[in-house]
Amino acid sequence: MEADTIAAISTPIGEGAIAIVRLSGPEATEIANGLFQGVSLTSVDSHTIHYGKIIDPSTNEVAEEVMVTVMKGPRTFTREDVVEINCHGGLASVNRLLELVLYQGARMAEPGEFTKRAFLNGRIDLSQAEAVMDLIRAKTDKAMNVALKQMDGRLSNLIARLRQELLETVAHVEVNIDYPEYDDVEEMSHQMLIEKTRHVYSEIERLLEMAKQGKILREGLATAIIGRPNVGKSSLLNALVQENKAIVTDIPGTTRDVIEEYVNIRGVPLRLVDTAGIRETEDIVERIGVERSRQVLKESDLILLVLNNNSELTEEDILLFQAVEGLEVIVIVNKTDLDQKIDLDKVKQLAENQKVITTALIEEKGIDELEQAIADTFFEGELDVGDLTYVSNVRHIQLLKQSLQSLSDAMHGIEEGMPIDLVQIDVTRTWELLGEIIGDAVHESLIDQLFSQFCLGK
Repeated sequence: MEADTIAAISTPIGEGAIAIVRLSGPEATEIANGLFQGVSLTSVDSHTIHYGKIIDPSTNEVAEEVMVTVMKGPRTFTREDVVEINCHGGLASVNRLLELVLYQGARMAEPGEFTKRAFLNGRIDLSQAEAVMDLIRAKTDKAMNVALKQMDGRLSNLIARLRQELLETVAHVEVNIDYPEYDDVEEMSHQMLIEKTRHVYSEIERLLEMAKQGKILREGLATAIIGRPNVGKSSLLNALVQENKAIVTDIPGTTRDVIEEYVNIRGVPLRLVDTAGIRETEDIVERIGVERSRQVLKESDLILLVLNNNSELTEEDILLFQAVEGLEVIVIVNKTDLDQKIDLDKVKQLAENQKVITTALIEEKGIDELEQAIADTFFEGELDVGDLTYVSNVRHIQLLKQSLQSLSDAMHGIEEGMPIDLVQIDVTRTWELLGEIIGDAVHESLIDQLFSQFCLGK
């Protein structure tokens, strides 16, 4: 059954220089041509752009002044005929244009349907399609570079190569089962199974080792700023964000709620959370903020524990050290521009193996050292996105973990001397799991769910 023609606004809603309505499908050119006053779009060359006017068929009046790009399949993103109509940016103009296109016979596209068609038509595989959304949501240059490499097929090519190795191994095992009279085939099959499973296992293991960093690049490092009231938590947030996002006063308990902000630290996106100071309080509003702060701690990848250099350690400080025990913590001794009253030796003792950074945030001192400490903690300094294949998608990570378990079962079976046809089941299962990453073996319901998360018009 031939696909129908879909249309949607492909630029953000709001005022701007231009807005774009995109059409894709067998009738894309005819629908646009039915509204267009200018050259005949059905006779122009592919990948050309044309000036003209859009005419409202119901009134025969000019509705918009536009530039129309005509791209004929299969040399398009969806591998279908695609038309992009560029109009003036603005809610009224672009919505009116979309209404006219739908009136002419196009159907409103579902979220992500353009990318879904690119996948279904073989233009990209599933991992590349998911990388499109990663690219749109990237918050740093490095996150964008990782998404671009995945769109370019780096992960897809690696997965395809590993699947081919497993497929050749399974085929060799089938020869052993079908032609048991050849005595040397069984020995060769066991040897090949051992070599191939170990090699694929090590490759998947390497991917999973990089997955934590890839996931951080994709989703951001959940980072909580905690400490007693008035130690400089909001000043730290403002210093990292380089804007006055949080209220900074000398009054304890000023921050009553959790404040979130994304910041770029040495190419690493931090989802930075400024929490209400954790202390016992009778103020019901502040108490709610304190409870939220405790919940944030449990969900954070990194804790920035702020102490006051101008104040002796209190019981509350010690309780905070206990609250973050076992978590990834960087201790920040702030207000070093004031007289030192804190016992630094005691701080280092409480911190144990955690890093201790000194800052004077009012004077913007110590920020560079803190940023380097964050980068060192998770990425051992500089992050290399050039030659490495990063896995950042939670779905991919889960499938790789299942693949690793299936290969582990296969290797264990070989060591235990299990019949080769039983070992083959686990190897085949691994091949299927890896196929789900690139969409070779995936249910239609999962495809619909994945593309429904895309923005409209993409």
